[in-house]
Amino acid sequence: MMGFFYFVAGVNHFRNPEAYYKIIPPYLPWHSFINIVSGVCEIGFAILLFIPATRKFACYGIILMLIAFIPTHIYMLGSCWMIKGECMPQWLLWVRLLALQPLFIYWAWKMKD
Repeated sequence: MMGFFYFVAGVNHFRNPEAYYKIIPPYLPWHSFINIVSGVCEIGFAILLFIPATRKFACYGIILMLIAFIPTHIYMLGSCWMIKGECMPQWLLWVRLLALQPLFIYWAWKMKD
């Protein structure tokens, strides 16, 4: 399930790059490059999750990737991230940062064994 989740998320970086450009903090350079690397990493780690010999490596990679995404989640708290023409509610952004991110990190940590 985790592999499918990250594979779909990674593919979405290429299907809808504009959505990701908007949430990359402006102080980071090369938004297009960051988006491509993020998508490739998500797809790559997803594939590696399906191979028992590389699952542990993939889990550690996912954990590091999720930690690297934290500045984006913090940036989103201070900006209006649009979904269907409306700003995403602040409470939902806090849930993403304080509940979902740690939950996804924990999930990857548990999958490595």
